[in-house]
Amino acid sequence: MQERQRVVVTLERDEALVLFDWLASRDAHGGGESKPNPAEQQVLWKVEGQLEAALPDGLAADYRERVVRARRGLVERGPSEEGSAETSV
Repeated sequence: MQERQRVVVTLERDEALVLFDWLASRDAHGGGESKPNPAEQQVLWKVEGQLEAALPDGLAADYRERVVRARRGLVERGPSEEGSAETSV
């Protein structure tokens, strides 16, 4: 049996908020143009759940404004230099 490995992905807060919002809206609107297969859907829900738990922003009264500011900030700053993931066994 293959050993399970964990992969740790590090995101800036704005990146995490934008990703969470995209996943949540994708989920709320039926998955976009193509439905993910069951394995993909399982992973997307897991990532969305972990982001939701890590970000208190989802409950904030100004949630939409926070997402707009995060998107704007990311575009203004450009792509992150950090493009690596950490793997642990």
